[in-house]
Amino acid sequence: MPRSARNDGTPELQIEYKTMDYLELKTSLTPNTETNRDIITALLAEIGFEGFAESDSGLNAYITEKLFSQEALDGVFENLSFYGITAQYELDRIISRNWNEEWEKNYFQPIIIQDKVIIHSSFHKDIPSLPYDIVIDPKMAFGTGHHSTTALMVSFLLEQDLEGKSLLDMGCGTAVLAILAHKKGAKPIMAIDNDEWAYKNSLENIRINQASAIQVELGDATLLGKAHYDFIFANINRNILLNDIPVYAACMSPNASLFMSGFYIEDLDSISEACQKQSLKLIDYKEDNRWTAAQFQ
Repeated sequence: MPRSARNDGTPELQIEYKTMDYLELKTSLTPNTETNRDIITALLAEIGFEGFAESDSGLNAYITEKLFSQEALDGVFENLSFYGITAQYELDRIISRNWNEEWEKNYFQPIIIQDKVIIHSSFHKDIPSLPYDIVIDPKMAFGTGHHSTTALMVSFLLEQDLEGKSLLDMGCGTAVLAILAHKKGAKPIMAIDNDEWAYKNSLENIRINQASAIQVELGDATLLGKAHYDFIFANINRNILLNDIPVYAACMSPNASLFMSGFYIEDLDSISEACQKQSLKLIDYKEDNRWTAAQFQ
C-alpha cells in the first residue's frame, strides 16, 4: 500500500480503490414499509448486492457488474409475492464515484446506540460526546449501524467484558464491530470480509480510529485455520451462517461466545439446531423488526 506523510511527518496509509462500475437498482415497493425494505435487502444481499439506501419509493441497492446476474434478480422479484410485496425496479449502470460525498448528501446520518456509542462519518460536525466515538466513512461497505442487525450486534458487544480477549469479526463490512471491540480493550482482533471494497474500507476506518490491534483479511471462513477466539461476531446472512457454523465452533476457545446476526426471527430455530450439532447452546437473543442477533456458548 502506498503511504504519504502527514503534517507531523509520520507516514499515512493511502487506500487505493480499484475503479469498478456498479449497477444501481432502484425499487418501488408496495407497501413501502420498513419490514418490506428489510426483506428485499436480505434477498438482494444473498445474490451479491452490497450497498443499500432507503428512498422515497422503496430501496436503492448496488452491485458490481461482475457479480450481477439477471436470472438471480428475476428470482428475487418473483419471490417477493410470497411476502405480499408488489415491486417494480429500474436498473442503471453507474461509474465509480466519490462514495463519501454520496453518503454525505443522501444517506448517512450519525447514529447513537444505547446512549453509549455514536457512529458518524468524518464529515459530520457537532457530534455529542459519548463513551465510544466511532468514525466510519462507509464507501460501499455495509455496516454504518443504521441497519437493525448491526445495531443488535453493537448492543451485544457493549454487554461483554472484552478486555484482553481475542475477537473475530466475520463479514466485517466497515469494521465497525471490530473497531468498537478495540475501544473496549479486545486484542488481538481479526476482521474478515470477502468483498474487496469492504476489506479496503475496513483498513481505512481502522486507520481513522487508530485501532492498530485489528488485522484485516480479504476472504471467507476458509481463512480461519487453527486460530481460536474468545468472541466471534458474524453478521452475514442465514445461508452463509448455516454453512460456516462448524468452522466457527472449531475456532472457539473454552467458554467462548459466538454471536450471529443477519437472519430473521423465523430462522432462529434452524440456526439454533445447527449450533446444537456443534455442542453450542443458545444463551440469549435480541430482535428488532424481525431481524435477530443470537448468542451461543
